[in-house]
Amino acid sequence: MGPRPADCNQVLATQQLTDFLAVVADRPDEAAAQRAAVECAQRALGADIAVLTVDSRVTAAVGLPAEEIPVHALTADHLLGRRSTMWAGDVRYHLAVAPLGSSSAGVLVIGRRSGAFTDEEVCLLRGMARVLELSLQALHLVETERRQSAENARLIDSLQRRQRLFDELSSVQRSIAQREPLSRILDRIAGAAAELLDVDIAGLTVLESDDPGRMSLISAAGIPDELMSRMQRIPVATLGVVGLAIMGDELIAVDDYATSPIAVPELVRARLESVMAVPVHENGVVVGAMFAASHTARREWDETSREVLSAFAEHASLAVTDARALHEMNASFHDALTGLASRSLFVTRMENALGADRTGGLATLLIGLDRFKVINDSLGHQAGDRLLVMVADRLRDCLRTDDTAARLGGDEFAVLLPDGAAADAAVTVARRIVTAMREPFDLDGRETFVTCSIGVAFGEAGTHDAQELMVRGDLALFEAKKKGKDQYAVFDPAIRESFQRHLEMEADLRRAVLRHEFQLRFQPIVRLATREISGLEALVRWQHPLHGMIPPLAFIPLAEETGMIVPIGEWVLREACRQAARWNAQRGTNAPLTVSVNLSAVQLDRPDLPDLVSSALADSGLPPHHLIIELTESLLVDHRAEIVERLQTIKDLGVRLAIDDFGTGYSSLAYLRRFPVDIIKIDKSFVDDVGDVPAAAALTHGIIQLGQALQLSTVAEGIEDAGQLSELADGNCELGQGYYFAEPLTTDAMQELLFPPSA
Repeated sequence: MGPRPADCNQVLATQQLTDFLAVVADRPDEAAAQRAAVECAQRALGADIAVLTVDSRVTAAVGLPAEEIPVHALTADHLLGRRSTMWAGDVRYHLAVAPLGSSSAGVLVIGRRSGAFTDEEVCLLRGMARVLELSLQALHLVETERRQSAENARLIDSLQRRQRLFDELSSVQRSIAQREPLSRILDRIAGAAAELLDVDIAGLTVLESDDPGRMSLISAAGIPDELMSRMQRIPVATLGVVGLAIMGDELIAVDDYATSPIAVPELVRARLESVMAVPVHENGVVVGAMFAASHTARREWDETSREVLSAFAEHASLAVTDARALHEMNASFHDALTGLASRSLFVTRMENALGADRTGGLATLLIGLDRFKVINDSLGHQAGDRLLVMVADRLRDCLRTDDTAARLGGDEFAVLLPDGAAADAAVTVARRIVTAMREPFDLDGRETFVTCSIGVAFGEAGTHDAQELMVRGDLALFEAKKKGKDQYAVFDPAIRESFQRHLEMEADLRRAVLRHEFQLRFQPIVRLATREISGLEALVRWQHPLHGMIPPLAFIPLAEETGMIVPIGEWVLREACRQAARWNAQRGTNAPLTVSVNLSAVQLDRPDLPDLVSSALADSGLPPHHLIIELTESLLVDHRAEIVERLQTIKDLGVRLAIDDFGTGYSSLAYLRRFPVDIIKIDKSFVDDVGDVPAAAALTHGIIQLGQALQLSTVAEGIEDAGQLSELADGNCELGQGYYFAEPLTTDAMQELLFPPSA
């Protein structure tokens, strides 16, 4: 049996794109590259004409004299990325048009006298346009470096060093054009960066495609192989400077690492002196970071050093983007795992449906799985892949023949509803998909549940473009996840405003970590029988320079979402231990105070959490049994073996564990037996009605008796009046806290409460 037509098309498209790159990359300057590009595009796609326009003028053309080409018809915004027609003289051409990219106001156009271009041909043209854009960027970058080398010697210490930089960058460009293996190119970039910056180590980390919250070290100079093998699938938020560069999409430079608030303790102990990191992009999206560091001497990262590392990071971006472009072409027009349409084919069909020669509207649904990471982590990546295949099958069952389902990457899917899809019809499909995904999936005999969130957006032909529609769908998907997941949301302008506020607060939060804008408040925990203070709960507050004091509920969820909770939580733990140790030293022979610190799910997911707790205790001198770690009930649902083992390791240090907000979530006797818990904290919602509602009092007393039966201490939260205090004390509740005793106090105010000045 011979090869299938689709396979032949895939091989042919890949070969044509490779030939196109070889021809364009071999040209010495922009003009020659542009001319070669249109000639190659005309031949490869069997076109009668090929034209390249940049900044509203024809820069290269074959098949027609440049002066006979109606430039205004080719550069109109409504044509970009879509098929249309054009008259040149008395000849009508069917067109396919592809934009060069975000960095250039240009288009690559091919025309044919007879017959429109197919979707596959349009996709190939888009691939050629992306390759041409990369080649022109490379030529422009080399030309810029050449001009700067001649005109601005201040950018480096000497002309010789500039020449070395130029030579290295040119070598990288040649390697990309010659299609050397990506790993070899990145190793060359890391080695050259370490040499030219005169640092001990340099390297490149990339985000995991199946879990963007983790990254791996894929290329390095000066790092032993055994250490590289350990730096795989590391949570982004735990890697200090590199993690911040990725999450903030900005260069981060730390001259004195040991004193930095974002320093990773393990790296401080390894005597790391100075670190700098800059993000690496793929088509404008952050996919990793390049870093340079010194452990033999402290460095002041001057402007020249920053520019050198940024230049190497840009070349790493070019290499990664080029490799991905080739991979996408090799993957043809369908996702290899699920068989759904690829991102490229999906966008092309969306652009065609929105073309100026069409009427009516369409709807797009962007779909994200809600619990896929948990399944991947607990059952493994092979099980995760099988689940994605089953999700794709279930998605197909929810659609009509003319609808398009696509896998955009990872656990992200999309649906295109063409032909004037009405709002009611799109919402009906969204509901159908949400409902279908709630049914259990059978993974090797194990029932597995995974829900989805959907963003719905609508567009009109000739009015909206594909990029805007994708952005609207993304914003609506973000809104659906923010509202609690397992549901859909329809885009409206208010969602964009909400997202902008979210981004502004995220930027403020990242700056707050660097500027150390957080403060601690302490609320006393009282023995109800004697009214004496036995412990304190440490609560974090954010002192915003413009908006004043921001309470935890306003920023902690965002800190968990972005990973900023890791440095914030570490500071809270260390500062709370230090302050409790100071107060206990002042108390002399009086009973020592305990200090309670809340732990988030993101922190609990860190393998080094027990080491962090041990380090905080050792640095502060606080005995382990004086520290209480508080967990919310929802954390008990995640009873993976490694989580239970991590908590047991902390418990073995002598630290006590408490369940916060007990009675409001998922608690059960099974969870209480599985987790090494010492204390349960009765939620305020029970305490509020304990003196007035008999049912609330009965439930509260039942929780107290449950704690006594399991030999657990009980703490009542939110005590606000004497009646509540009396009811709880009579019910043998051991401890309590609330505004009846004291609100959360500053360090100075708590100092006065614990040690009142003598009369």
